[in-house]
Amino acid sequence: MLISSLKKLSSIINSINKVAGYLCAFLVILMTLNVFLVVVLRYLFGISFIWLQETYVWMHAYIFMAGAGYTYLNNAHVRIDIIYRSSSNIYKSLVDFIGNTFLLIPFLYIIWSYSFPFVYKSWEINEISREAGGLQMLFLLKAAILIFAFLLFIQAISKIINNFITLIKK
Repeated sequence: MLISSLKKLSSIINSINKVAGYLCAFLVILMTLNVFLVVVLRYLFGISFIWLQETYVWMHAYIFMAGAGYTYLNNAHVRIDIIYRSSSNIYKSLVDFIGNTFLLIPFLYIIWSYSFPFVYKSWEINEISREAGGLQMLFLLKAAILIFAFLLFIQAISKIINNFITLIKK
C-alpha cells in the first residue's frame, strides 16, 4: 500500500515536470521566432524595441530555470562520473538517494530561503525593467528562481522515492 502510494506520488511529480518541460520546448520555439524578429527588424528595417529584446532574454531564463526539473527527470543533466556509469542499480540508487537527500535538497533550501525575500520584495514593489521601454513586470522574471527551486525540489523527492523503492526491493 505504501509503495503504491509513493509510486503514484512520484508519477504525479513526474507529470508536473513533463508539463513544465513541454512548456519550455514551446518557449524555445517562441524564443527562436522572437530572436529572428528582433534581427530582421533591426538589420533590415533599422527598428529596435527594448521590450522585444528583453522578451527573449526572459524566455531564455525560463527555459533553463523551469526546465531543470524536466532535465533531471530524464537524467539529461551534466554528470561527470567514472564509477557511477558502470555500477549496479543498487549502487546508483544508494548514491542518488544520499546525494539528493543530503546535497541537492539542502542546496535547494538555501536557494529558496535566500531568493524568496528577493522575489517577494520585487512583487511587493511591482518592480519594472531599468531600461526605458523595457518590460514592466520584472518580478515575473525573478519568480523563475523560485519556480526552479520548486520544480527541482519536487523532482528530487520523486527520485528519492524511486531510489527508496529500489533499495527496499533489493
